[in-house]
Amino acid sequence: MKKKSSKPNKIIPIILGIIIIIGAFIGIKEYIYFSKHIDTDDAQIDADISPVIARVGGYVDSIYFEENTAVKANQVVVKLDDRDYKIKLEQALAGIKSVQANINVGESVISSTTIGLGSASANVDAAKARATKANQDFIRFQNLIKDGSITQQQFDYAKAEKIAADAQLEAAKNQYEVVKKQIGTSQSQLSATQTGLAQHHADVDFASLQLSYTDIKAPATGIASKKNVQIGQLVQPGQALFSIVNEGSLYVTANFKETQVEKLKEGQEVEVIVDAFPDITLKGEVYNFSPATGAKFALLPPDNATGNFVKVIQRIPVKIKIDQTNKIIEKLRPGMSVKVSVHVG
Repeated sequence: MKKKSSKPNKIIPIILGIIIIIGAFIGIKEYIYFSKHIDTDDAQIDADISPVIARVGGYVDSIYFEENTAVKANQVVVKLDDRDYKIKLEQALAGIKSVQANINVGESVISSTTIGLGSASANVDAAKARATKANQDFIRFQNLIKDGSITQQQFDYAKAEKIAADAQLEAAKNQYEVVKKQIGTSQSQLSATQTGLAQHHADVDFASLQLSYTDIKAPATGIASKKNVQIGQLVQPGQALFSIVNEGSLYVTANFKETQVEKLKEGQEVEVIVDAFPDITLKGEVYNFSPATGAKFALLPPDNATGNFVKVIQRIPVKIKIDQTNKIIEKLRPGMSVKVSVHVG
């Protein structure tokens, strides 16, 4: 009986030894792994998502895409009723034609007035010549009447001629100044009209721009989703119609504990395993780090200066670029959960 009871006593130590060896092996393996890797499962697929927003208001006339379908950059995806905007553009163009007609009239007036200014200048020159001759004759007749060479009637005629010539010269000068002022006034009016023409051109540009906004285009190439527009719907400026997940913009946002970021650096190699495809490992690299913890960007960030303080390890979002050439990329969607392992050794 004593020999039989000794056998179990030898098996138990053997089993315990095997367990210790296996545990030591696993522990050493895990130690070596975690000394060269930093892991987190608080990570997800992200992407650049562009909202498509209406810039002008109007009723939806046509929709050229379907939910969850591919669209190209600058492709017209929604068409608004543009009749009101076409009328505004025609009004602006009509305003330009009206102002241009006024400019043409003003230029004609200035041209004709300039001709009149030349005629008035010629009249001044002729009146000056007549006044000069009349004054010379009057001075000469003054000397002649003293020695009795002419009669008083001849002298009075020369005096009257002098007065008439001076009056004619003064009238010609006044007419010249009047015509000159008319040119100045016409030029000022033309300048103001030309300034108004520039404003009308700006109105045409604005009306054309508003008309172009009735063709709502995709801002990027990708998949259209979250459709929130129907034919006949009245949309307002600034209203979001749908979103586009940009093509080739997928990346991983990994939220590492603040105690893990000490060894993290930009450019380190990363392995990414998507929960939906556990048999496939994606390659990537650390791209950059968030300037603040996730808690600071929350809607209601914590304030440790109030109430009882409980220390909570914070997490810092880290952007990780992933290999876009892997075929599995086509099946990935923003929001998918992933596991990230960064090689730091």
